[in-house]
Amino acid sequence: MPARCLLCYITDRTTFGADEPTRRRRLLDKIAEAARAGVDYIQLREKDLPTRELESLARLAVTTIAQLRTENRELRTALLINSRTDVALAVQADGVHLRSNDISPEDVRETWKKGGAAAPARELSPRNPLIGVSCHSPAEVAQAEANGATLAVFAPVFEKKDAQPAGLALLTEACQTSLPVLALGGITLSNAQSCLEAGAAGIAAIRLFQEHNVAEVVQRLRRNS
Repeated sequence: MPARCLLCYITDRTTFGADEPTRRRRLLDKIAEAARAGVDYIQLREKDLPTRELESLARLAVTTIAQLRTENRELRTALLINSRTDVALAVQADGVHLRSNDISPEDVRETWKKGGAAAPARELSPRNPLIGVSCHSPAEVAQAEANGATLAVFAPVFEKKDAQPAGLALLTEACQTSLPVLALGGITLSNAQSCLEAGAAGIAAIRLFQEHNVAEVVQRLRRNS
């Protein structure tokens, strides 16, 4: 069991209202709430947005977190952009989160070094991006580690629409690595502890954070870890 439970809030603005302005406003409010509560990672996962709109939203998220960092220098929340290294570079995010069938972490780092090298924005971007990888088997976790990922998100542990749950046994096997593995998929306050006892370094979730008071969720998860 990890000494400190790592936490990742995965965003889904579509649950926040019928119109786009409301969705974005409420999402940015939730991002601020999660950062203030001490969540380690926020994965901006708005896959339906066109590039320009995603970049605009990501830039607002970066600004929101940066402002909070000026108010609290101990804040360490990192923003990861889902699958889009180009957008992450453009908005000066902390890194990216890759799909299981995405480019490799090695490719991301190469792009990070080369991409935008002549642009002012690149000069301010982190020299070494944080890279999360979605994994669905112990073998994929091992591959993510070999390719230099920062962390793996193993899913689905308990549930996911149209997908067979992996269960705690496979999670335990996936965690036999030095790479931090976060459990995702049907995670609740009731079953999170079993994931940590299986060896997970932490928890990744959408609903657990979006539908509850984030500070209370963080407190309960870390109190029991």
